[in-house]
Amino acid sequence: MKRNAAQQIPLIPAKAGIQSQRLGPRFRGDERKRISETLSSKLRHHLRSHPLDRRPNRISNIRHIYQLSNQVGAMPVHRAARLRQAALQQTRPLRGRTNARQAESLTEQAYRVIEEEIVTLRLKPGDVLSEQLLSATTSIGRTPIREALQRLAREGLITVLPRKGILVSDINPRNQLLVLEVRRELERLLSRTGAERATPAQRARLQEVARGMDLAAKRNDDIAFMRLDRELNALMIACAHNDYAARSMKLLQGLSRRFWYMHYREAADLPLCARLHANQARAIAKGDAEAAARASDKLMDYVESFTRATVSV
Repeated sequence: MKRNAAQQIPLIPAKAGIQSQRLGPRFRGDERKRISETLSSKLRHHLRSHPLDRRPNRISNIRHIYQLSNQVGAMPVHRAARLRQAALQQTRPLRGRTNARQAESLTEQAYRVIEEEIVTLRLKPGDVLSEQLLSATTSIGRTPIREALQRLAREGLITVLPRKGILVSDINPRNQLLVLEVRRELERLLSRTGAERATPAQRARLQEVARGMDLAAKRNDDIAFMRLDRELNALMIACAHNDYAARSMKLLQGLSRRFWYMHYREAADLPLCARLHANQARAIAKGDAEAAARASDKLMDYVESFTRATVSV
């Protein structure tokens, strides 16, 4: 029985390379030694009858066998596994990046909602804000709400009092004139460079905003105007491709929009203001840098005269 078991062990398969057969635990002592000597003898005989070709310009027998095994599909499982792994790496989204994108979009959404509430005075100066209440009313988690509030604090629309609460900041006409000094220069810079650097898609969107402004002027629609104004500001910043100017401008836009919304019924001409915005958007879209700069100056002249009309300086 032991001899028959030893004879059943495959020694050297013909034309398929050399494979080693592990000796199971049932072969022990003298029987294991005898089988090992038999295997060694057969191996020496195989190497004598199939010598390795050591010439540098020829492939050795063992390497040739390996290459043939790849060609005839002797390793399909391994190759398929590698292909599946590569496909998974390309198509499987990374959890960290996905969560980061989701968190960013929620923060932006929370910012837009709260900013519009403040700018349109539904949240009035001096109102106390609560993360928990804002989260409940907007159906957005507290972390995006907190990040949105931090951004609004940097822009001066809210004031964070440690251990006391969060307040919507007051409106000061004198401070608004100081804001306009900086905004005039930034607005001209962004309009001129935006006209030179905007992409075709951005120019097309600017034309759409201009048409929307014309419609808001015709209908005297203050909410539509405010939303288009915010979009125009974002587009103008994007078209300029200047991160430093963008950061500075973002700190001023919310304050200007809130001040305008608070006083426009008393001293502003909404249709005229909307048309001035439309002219600025069209000049940037057409790529006329000088016309865009002039349109920006005309808009800022109007905004400054409107601001001075609300306060004696």
